[in-house]
Amino acid sequence: MNRAIIVNLARFILLVFIQVFLLKNITLYNLSSPYLYILFILLLPFETPNLVLFALSFLMGLTIDAFYDTPGLHATACVLLAFVRILFISITVQKEGFDNEPEPTLSIMGFRWFFTYALILTLFHHFFLFNLEVFRFSEIRYTLVRVVLSTIFTVFLMLISGLLFFRSKERK
Repeated sequence: MNRAIIVNLARFILLVFIQVFLLKNITLYNLSSPYLYILFILLLPFETPNLVLFALSFLMGLTIDAFYDTPGLHATACVLLAFVRILFISITVQKEGFDNEPEPTLSIMGFRWFFTYALILTLFHHFFLFNLEVFRFSEIRYTLVRVVLSTIFTVFLMLISGLLFFRSKERK
């Protein structure tokens, strides 16, 4: 089997395990919940075909839905995340000349690009996820506060995991 497939399979299992058994019960004042599992979608290699990206995103969301008892909520948000990822990468990677890089990790792409990438995509995911969950305009203020605080919490965890688990490489 290809090394990238094994790494991504291990990443899938590890992130589902961390999300379900560690982060599921962590909330800050019922306003902020970390959803680190989306890191799997964000770290998939650039050359991943769109159909495979959508299928893996749907599978990740469906797996989380099974443990969170939210039928289709996370799957829908993950598929939207995959779509926004395609748009973001097509805009920034070609424009900034990152065509030769294998995957969008913190160590390869650099802090500024990865932070912007993680922040924008996490914001889209959380906005869509929390609005689907509430599905009322009467609670828009509460929903927006949850989106912002959860995005900050999730991106913080992504950056910490990026600094802890990925070896540093110099970008060419």
